[in-house]
Amino acid sequence: MRMRLSIAAAGVLLLAGVGAAAAQDVIIAPEQETVIREYVEKQPLASVNIPGVELNIGSTLPDTVELHEVPDVEYRYVVVDDRTVIVDPGTRRIVKIIQ
Repeated sequence: MRMRLSIAAAGVLLLAGVGAAAAQDVIIAPEQETVIREYVEKQPLASVNIPGVELNIGSTLPDTVELHEVPDVEYRYVVVDDRTVIVDPGTRRIVKIIQ
């Protein structure tokens, strides 16, 4: 019985680690990051506060947070606590914090 619980626990930890690694494996091409930075400077947004959400790569933003498009870039952005946050629009997960 203990062996089964240990194996199950190890499996859960392994899957959790894979999920965390997948969230951090998103690589934004330097060209896209430059486009995003330039666009954000030209189209400034008011900073929002999202209580209860830590700004970390892999964190998920709630549906109540409006994500903004950058032309010709697959990701969206929002300014949270005066930091520009790049988000995968499909999962709403933070993929990069650039400011």
